[in-house]
Amino acid sequence: MMRGRNSLLDRIVVDPKICHGQPCIKGTRILVHTILELLEAGLTPEQIISEYYPQLTAEDVAACLHYAALLIRNGEFVPF
Repeated sequence: MMRGRNSLLDRIVVDPKICHGQPCIKGTRILVHTILELLEAGLTPEQIISEYYPQLTAEDVAACLHYAALLIRNGEFVPF
């Protein structure tokens, strides 16, 4: 069962001592951007888990999407 949206952020860690400060899934060295790129390539969360990262859960993948959405929502953008 999926927990609240805010608790999804508990699954993401940004620590300069882990993966050079790149956001990753807590307890792993799996980068958030790697999961997002796999989703962009058309893989489903189930495929990502079964074919690439069996240690992840569907909540971990959802946390990556939630984290990215928050960054975009709260960011400032300058037109190209």
